[in-house]
Amino acid sequence: MNVLETKLKGCFIIEPKIFEDKRGYFFESFNESQFNKLTSTSSKFIQDNESFSTKGVLRGLHYQRGVYAQAKLVRVIKGKVLDVAVDIRENSSTFGQYVIVELSEKNKKQMYVPRGFAHGFVVLSDTAIFSYKCDNYYNKESEGGIIYNDPTLNIDWQLPNNELIVSEKDIILPTLDNAKL
Repeated sequence: MNVLETKLKGCFIIEPKIFEDKRGYFFESFNESQFNKLTSTSSKFIQDNESFSTKGVLRGLHYQRGVYAQAKLVRVIKGKVLDVAVDIRENSSTFGQYVIVELSEKNKKQMYVPRGFAHGFVVLSDTAIFSYKCDNYYNKESEGGIIYNDPTLNIDWQLPNNELIVSEKDIILPTLDNAKL
């Protein structure tokens, strides 16, 4: 696997080594020993999640606070998404900055989103199956979020606003300046 550092400390893009021949392909989607060695982390993933969405569905920007903070290793099994991680670590030199990567079934890239980041994605293909590992369990009371169209962040989701499908819960999230971090 190839691990690419992003401009945000602790956030990585992972490119797995893919073996292809006339039968198809094979790749190792996760190897704890290699992952921890190459990222200098010690994440122990305890939960796998999967979502199915149609084009324009925007999920996020979500995070967990305190003892329930979560790191995630995200990837796309089918389709294509624009994936976003926002640094919300208040003492970080990159607070409020974000990384964007296209994840797809074709490129098989993954993104490691460390604790202290908000995360979200928008589906660019007709449909997408999105999978992610978490290193902590979800806790409703520790959940937080930032509105996807926060003018301070100014994220280009690559789709016109009228094509975005956002949940009622996500449409009323606060801006980063007003979020409970």
